[in-house]
Amino acid sequence: MEVQNKIKHILVAILATSTTLCLSNRAESSTPDLTSNQSQPMGTFIVQREPEPEDTETRVLVAEVAVLGVEGKLQDLVYEQISTKPGLPTTGSRLTLDVSAIYGTGFFANVTVTPEDTPLGVRISFTVQPNPVLKKVVVQSVTAEEGKGVLPDVEVQRIFSEAFDEILNSKQLQADIQELNAWYKSNGYDLAQVVGAPSIAQDGTVTLLVAEGVIENIQVRFFSDEGDELEKGKTRPFIIRREVQLQPGDVFNRQTAQRDLNRVFGLGIFQDIKFSFAPGQDPSKVVVNVDVVESNTGSIAAGAGVSSASGLFGTISYQEQNLGGNHQTIGGEIQLGTRELLFDARFTDPWIAGDPNRTSYTVNGFRRRSISLIFDNGETDVNLPNGDRPRVVRTGGGVSFSRPLVRDVFSRPDWRLSLGLQYQRVAIEDSDGEVNPFDELGNQLAFNTDGTDDLFQLQFGASLDRRNNPRQPTSGYLLRFGVDQSLPIGDGSILLNRLRGSYSYYIPVQLINFNDGPQALAFNIQAGNVFGDLPPYEAFSIGGSNSVRGYNEGEVGAGRRYLQATAEYRLPIFSFLGAAFFVDYATDFGSGDAVPGNPAVLRGKQGNGLGYGIGVRIQSPLGPIRVDWGFNDQGNNRIHFGIGERF
Repeated sequence: MEVQNKIKHILVAILATSTTLCLSNRAESSTPDLTSNQSQPMGTFIVQREPEPEDTETRVLVAEVAVLGVEGKLQDLVYEQISTKPGLPTTGSRLTLDVSAIYGTGFFANVTVTPEDTPLGVRISFTVQPNPVLKKVVVQSVTAEEGKGVLPDVEVQRIFSEAFDEILNSKQLQADIQELNAWYKSNGYDLAQVVGAPSIAQDGTVTLLVAEGVIENIQVRFFSDEGDELEKGKTRPFIIRREVQLQPGDVFNRQTAQRDLNRVFGLGIFQDIKFSFAPGQDPSKVVVNVDVVESNTGSIAAGAGVSSASGLFGTISYQEQNLGGNHQTIGGEIQLGTRELLFDARFTDPWIAGDPNRTSYTVNGFRRRSISLIFDNGETDVNLPNGDRPRVVRTGGGVSFSRPLVRDVFSRPDWRLSLGLQYQRVAIEDSDGEVNPFDELGNQLAFNTDGTDDLFQLQFGASLDRRNNPRQPTSGYLLRFGVDQSLPIGDGSILLNRLRGSYSYYIPVQLINFNDGPQALAFNIQAGNVFGDLPPYEAFSIGGSNSVRGYNEGEVGAGRRYLQATAEYRLPIFSFLGAAFFVDYATDFGSGDAVPGNPAVLRGKQGNGLGYGIGVRIQSPLGPIRVDWGFNDQGNNRIHFGIGERF
């Protein structure tokens, strides 16, 4: 008996001094670190002192093994996990491994080992405390305001509900926590994570603390081309911040941030932009830095030449896209020649400061001179009495406002409306600037018989854009509608109402397996009508690169009304090159003779035409460069050039 007592005391000493076991079911009251997702998983223990090698430890014979505190399946589970068996010797190290194995099942909150001396040997008792039955999981954000957490309760239920009403398993709980973290990542909340250890109450409620990555502040920083931070930039910071949907107090979201980056870069005044992060004053929050490298936004050019229309002339042009750092654009061009003075000046504010609805406005003034397509490119040339070609000179200016119809200015709008007022003084002149109101056959070229007209026009426009890609659409549609209403003021007292509409529809297809890029069938139909007074130069011109390809510009007709339809099959050839097959048709519904002066009838324009052909699209920073080879129903063909898709 004395020997057995000595063995017992030795075993108790081994268990008391060689190993300390520690398991925490509650989070410590410390501030979570947003940059770390390391936390002590449940069901683990910390070995603070390595046990002695088993071959140097004292062995004792186990007479009996008992599992206390549970019954049934959990008791059987413990027996399966332990290596200590009756009739076999054991050591302190083996008992430590048994405790670890029991904890490793994930079902137990506490495990103790008690050795007792018996007449037949040592009785080993494993006393276990099972985890409570899981009833509820509560997710708390450590930084977001109450009710502003981004994790929906339905996701919490989806992830944890299968474990409800069962004894809590810490291993399964850790797996579910990893799934919770994965939900945050997959939904763009890259900084969000569960922090600390779960808190487990005796009533079966598990509380998880989450640092969701709340933004403390958003700062704008400017950098040089070489990467050096600048004290300040040209652009006013609020111009950048108003394009950023993420705001202080929001949870950082990668998807929202990417849209913000695209929106800021889309201003066209930066050559590089990125987001970076810095710790906030609150360690659990983050400061988002918007780091930008500004572009050169100003340009000036000058030139000179000589032409039959203008004589000797010189031009100078200027444009600034970031006037005063406010993302306002001012531009102008002046052409001074021996026969004329032409100019075009424009100022645009794309978002009026302080306006919550992203309202823009444009003010412009101009004096332009062109050979009108209404009086050109027919089978018969009809010129001025002096044999010169008629020029349409327009002098005037106006203001227009535009606004997207959308509650959230950061989302893509469906409808966009515009409203403007424009005045034009229109004169029909020859190359020397002399007013000529009639052609060589005595037909009027202007509405007023003295050759000059005043046009005061109220202009309204609306568009509904549901294309998948505005630059190269392959699905969706675009609807446009416009109304011009003139006021009968000034020379001619012109009372004109012009209606125009256009509808484009795109269908994704895969007709040819030549390239993996997107293919589409594109359709466009447009029409217009003029009610009331109609100066000849305001008639609808038909034919050319933006109408019926295969014809010269304006060669098909000039009418009071028109209808135009186009079908295209667009397909990629290489990454930088695409192709298109097209068919165009247009008609003026026989309204050429309803235009004062009969400009189309006198010049032999047939009033309707069909064109078809093939084209290529060369990708460039300005958009696709369009080259079309068109054939018409008269047996002729032409090559047309343009920037961007036809529609």
